[in-house]
Amino acid sequence: MAIAPTAFSVIPALCMTNIRKEFPGVLALDNVSLTVLPGEVHALLGENGAGKSTLMKILAGAQPKDTGEISLYGKSVQIDSPQKAMSLGISIIYQEFNLVPYLTVGENIYLGREPRAAIPGFVDFKKLYTDAQAVMDKLGVKIDVRAPVHTLSVAQQQMVEIGKATSRQSKIIIMDEPSATLTHHELQSLFTLIRQLRGEGVSIVYISHRLEEVFEVCDRATIMRDGHWIATEEVESLTREEIIRLMVGRELKDAIPKVAAPLGEPALTVKNLCRTGVLDNVSFTVRKGEVLGIAGLVGAGRTETARAIFGADPITSGTIELFGKALRIRSPQEAIRNGIGLVTEDRKQQGLVLGMAVRENTTLANLQSLSTMGFVRHGEEKRVAEKYRTSLSIKTPTVVQNLSGGNQQKVVLAKWLFTDAKVLIFDEPTRGIDVGAKSEIYKLMNELAAQGVAIIMISSELPEVIGMSDRILVMHEGRITGELLREEATQEKIMDLATGGE
Repeated sequence: MAIAPTAFSVIPALCMTNIRKEFPGVLALDNVSLTVLPGEVHALLGENGAGKSTLMKILAGAQPKDTGEISLYGKSVQIDSPQKAMSLGISIIYQEFNLVPYLTVGENIYLGREPRAAIPGFVDFKKLYTDAQAVMDKLGVKIDVRAPVHTLSVAQQQMVEIGKATSRQSKIIIMDEPSATLTHHELQSLFTLIRQLRGEGVSIVYISHRLEEVFEVCDRATIMRDGHWIATEEVESLTREEIIRLMVGRELKDAIPKVAAPLGEPALTVKNLCRTGVLDNVSFTVRKGEVLGIAGLVGAGRTETARAIFGADPITSGTIELFGKALRIRSPQEAIRNGIGLVTEDRKQQGLVLGMAVRENTTLANLQSLSTMGFVRHGEEKRVAEKYRTSLSIKTPTVVQNLSGGNQQKVVLAKWLFTDAKVLIFDEPTRGIDVGAKSEIYKLMNELAAQGVAIIMISSELPEVIGMSDRILVMHEGRITGELLREEATQEKIMDLATGGE
């Protein structure tokens, strides 16, 4: 049963005191403390690998702490399982979704606590879907609660995760990068919900790398670095620059350090690319050394364009040329052989093999270059992996699923760098990673462009698109509605084109 706060209580809703957690070879948390007040939205900030997610997994019962104490509303508690955490009124929205793909939205929301029918052993599906619809209506999003989750977009799945957490009537909700995939409209719906929950006395721990969100909805912020507590401050007393300095231990002079590279010959030319009901005569060219940004709202066809070029999805008609040579790409393997790489939006499902080591993931897309008669030359493979681990500052050479989001993204980048791709497509390359790791990825993109690599960058973050692109294409409902040069692009112009303007 959930522990409820006393009315008008000044007792903290949550106290985590001197929490320590050590993994083999890594001290993830070194006596970290966190205090959250009733009805407070508390930001938890830090670079990838700072220990934020580990601290929250301990609170949610997903991982045990080594030492330390947790108390809720002044009462010491032992949280040894996710079920125990939920019984105490704690819910968590993970950055990586925890949904069952082939169950419906409603079944996912009430999984494990389905309303029972009058007949023992049967589920009251009418009530389940009625209640699920009420949950989604409260979020202000239109999603068919009878639809299987795997048919939803990434942004819609994120809203289902949020709905699942809020439906439990929890008193403490942990939101780990809840906005990473959301459109502007969905984000505003989330903020409205957060303010409503705060007014009801619910405490929210809000983890985000988008600092503008912290200033909009958070009351206080705790900053972590390398497994240590650094500071806890009122948000209104902080500036963006101060938060970044506390997070990374240094100042980042340029948030988006674009360096223009000399433009060469056309590298990739796409002509009249069509896929029935998805893409409508998409045409563009990207040159050597150019960063071509593609902007648009969720569902505009940006990712679908990337997948079609990469051979992951079939096309109805159209042509793709690489350095003037027409290609017929029917699979990702053919794209890779021709020098095209795709850094996917969903790194865990499509970019990495989580149970494999950093070394194995790094060489996966170009393993034949390290093989003799079907056998991998493991010594050479280790040298290649170590080269990229060092150059990209990947923090630990362990199994990929144990890495932070930023380090996982670096492994994905290492995989494509090892293929020596001539055209690289980055789909949401900085989704869910911190400002320090973002800066490193921007610098890497600059270096690749300077080497003559043609880059296509798909991003929902308009400052990123404007800051890093030489040219920007804007898509709406599967077609290109406009093209803007870097010097003329503004967020307002992009949004006009993204909503159907010409």
